[in-house]
Amino acid sequence: MPAPAFLLPSHPLDPRRVDPQFAWEARLLRDLGGEHHLVDHDALLAGDARAAVHRVPAGRGPFWYRGWMLPSPRYADFAAALAERGGQLLTSPPGYASAHELPGWYEVFEGATPQSVWLPMPDAGAEAGTGTGTVGAERLAPAVARLGGQGPAIVKDYVKSRKDEWDEACYIPELADLPAVERVVARFVELQAEHLAGGVVLRRFEEFTRVGWDARGAASPTGGGSEDAADGDRDADRDGRRRAVEARAWWLDGEPVLVGPHPDLPGCPASPDLSVVRPLVRALGCRFVTTDLAERADGSGWRVVEVGDGQVSELPRGIDPSGLLIALLAA
Repeated sequence: MPAPAFLLPSHPLDPRRVDPQFAWEARLLRDLGGEHHLVDHDALLAGDARAAVHRVPAGRGPFWYRGWMLPSPRYADFAAALAERGGQLLTSPPGYASAHELPGWYEVFEGATPQSVWLPMPDAGAEAGTGTGTVGAERLAPAVARLGGQGPAIVKDYVKSRKDEWDEACYIPELADLPAVERVVARFVELQAEHLAGGVVLRRFEEFTRVGWDARGAASPTGGGSEDAADGDRDADRDGRRRAVEARAWWLDGEPVLVGPHPDLPGCPASPDLSVVRPLVRALGCRFVTTDLAERADGSGWRVVEVGDGQVSELPRGIDPSGLLIALLAA
């Protein structure tokens, strides 16, 4: 089998050039002797997968995708369009969905990640104004009960939270206050609009070690943080924000090949214990994944706050990803 080639998103205004966000990866790939081709991310999102891959040479592959997130159905269309041209993505559509969306990985990681429940929304991802756009108390009440009925929580969708709108669309101070739960969830759904992925997730809030972080990259320990690094503006001070200390581990075929800071905190040192996570990643069975981990504020260990498909996970600046790319080229 030939060495895998990479598929990168093209520039939105010039389809012959790579998207600026991924230009440095393209240069590093060339330096390592790798090959890459361009795909049109906007066309993928619009549902025109054949047009999106028309610059990919027929009969080439296998491929790793490195680019912007795609909804799972669009990723499946992407894989099908490549297959029509004789190409194959090394991450299958079911594998992508398992790593990319919380319901796909939660059962495997249950106990190592904050307790969660989710409410599917059939209209998730529909154009703004075309879906129902609400999750009422009649659905929220049983979900809250499954989380124990009291205590703080976080709201997100299957993929992302809105931690920058912490008070209005992310943090639920008390699950027993059902009108407040409904208000925060409704605002979250409203702001996500057509970008809502899959449905609504309620996750137990947990206290994590955090650091004071500012634009200069200065850090100092400051107590407790939260799930999904979502301590947000409630902890803002004049010099910056307190953020949960997170690390991101990159896994290929069940082995960690790169460990570094979370992209939101480049340069912030973090050395997670991966001994508990390794067998869980292997049990998930996905070839190329990431795990974001945060340290509990009481020092009792590290928790998995997010699992992601490695193809659409952002690399932090300030660390050398050559080893990761070399491993992918050899996969």
